[in-house]
Amino acid sequence: MRATALLVSLAVTSLLPTAYAAANEPSAHALQALDQQTRQLNRLHSVVVAYDGEIIRELHQGGPGVAQPANIKSLSKTVLAAITGAAIEEGIIESTEQRLVMLLDEPLPAGLDPRVEDITVGHLLAQQAGLERTSGGNYSAWVASSNWVNDALTRPFVDEPGGRMLYSTGTSHLLSAALTQASGETTHVLAQRLLGEPLNISIPAWPRDPQGIYFGGNNMQLSPHALIEVGELYRNDGVMEGVRLLPEGWVEASWTPRGISAWTGDGYGYGWFITELAGEAVYYGRGYGGQALYVVPERDMTIVITADPTPPSPGGQFQQQLHRLVEGLLSAPEEQ
Repeated sequence: MRATALLVSLAVTSLLPTAYAAANEPSAHALQALDQQTRQLNRLHSVVVAYDGEIIRELHQGGPGVAQPANIKSLSKTVLAAITGAAIEEGIIESTEQRLVMLLDEPLPAGLDPRVEDITVGHLLAQQAGLERTSGGNYSAWVASSNWVNDALTRPFVDEPGGRMLYSTGTSHLLSAALTQASGETTHVLAQRLLGEPLNISIPAWPRDPQGIYFGGNNMQLSPHALIEVGELYRNDGVMEGVRLLPEGWVEASWTPRGISAWTGDGYGYGWFITELAGEAVYYGRGYGGQALYVVPERDMTIVITADPTPPSPGGQFQQQLHRLVEGLLSAPEEQ
């Protein structure tokens, strides 16, 4: 069905390029509605909308400005996935099928469950390691441990590697450790070299674990403008200004559901949630408190939202409010 829709879309584009582009771009009415809805959500700090690679709306009503780094919380997992893809393109990691234990070039804890050897890079990206989660009620004890990697690896298996999605920052941190060991560089240096420099964005240093490994999947600091560039990289199939930064097929693989979120019911790929809004396929990353990056490829749109990252969290209902902001941009004028 999606292939047929794409062929129809391409046919319309070739016949009526100007009209098609105008139909894709958010209407003035939709942008005005976005302004009004944003003002009603006091927790929101900023909203930035890009259409066809150009920023067409910037709203700022609190917190860091749209060009200033902000704590993006677990939206860091989406950025970490991009760093991993760039590391595969660079040859630092062979593929998503490479096993974690082959990348962790250091002694592993004694007595590990043999299933640890089955965990691959792809399992880490898709939150399918099978290990007990370190998020939620286990988070505080995990970050208080003396070795975050060992703590995550020695947790009991609650599913098989490649099984159901188990959202866990410890799983993402194992990916950061793998990147560090495989490259001989810190995850921050990799982020700067493989993403920051080619995208012309700033990626400041963020917290590390007791062994000096940069936090995998939380507390990165990126500006809304920088996040727009990350989203645009994916919207353009991993190519920016004619240079391939992510492997061929990486975006398609990242946006293929590999598990289902127990909280949202949305699919999850390599660092991205997958849903449908206003009849369009939408791919998004999210972080605590209302941090979000949306890409709507068939509408040539990338949207970044930042919000107050401090507790308490506004919960799942707030994420639905963010979805409605995006739906408003995607709706035709007569539907609003």
